[in-house]
Amino acid sequence: MNSKTSLAIQQEQPEEIPCLMVPLAGRTLLMPTVTIAEMVSYSAPQAVDQAPDWLLGMVEWRNLQVPVLSFEVLNGEANPGTAIRSRLAVLNNTGVSDELPFIAVPTQAIPKLVRVSGQDITESEEPNQPFDHMRVEVDDEILVIPDISSLEQVYMEWLSRR
Repeated sequence: MNSKTSLAIQQEQPEEIPCLMVPLAGRTLLMPTVTIAEMVSYSAPQAVDQAPDWLLGMVEWRNLQVPVLSFEVLNGEANPGTAIRSRLAVLNNTGVSDELPFIAVPTQAIPKLVRVSGQDITESEEPNQPFDHMRVEVDDEILVIPDISSLEQVYMEWLSRR
């Protein structure tokens, strides 16, 4: 096989993106692995005085204080609490503020690694909730791509009003 044939075959192959399917209460988030700094064992966040109900508190991670936000509560649902297999998904900053390098979201179970290409995803007809970027269907399962910038923004707005 010559280099032109090899290049043509590579171009025909859809690009796959490694992602994590992150189980929450009543939904599963789909996030590229580059979005997630680390999945860590769940530890109870330290409460923050006069915090809104969606701010579960702060956890120490790599010598930093990281806010833990409930995706469910931000979307108008009850706090689901934690499960035996709960973890914290520490998410990378999207650029909303240099003062907020990470946020964390509790999960209900251990995430699953998947590889997704553009042809694997179709946009769902289900309506988005406030902190959803998009709802998609992958292998007949509805998944939520979260709007991480909006999560960061709501935290920074709350912090500025304190």
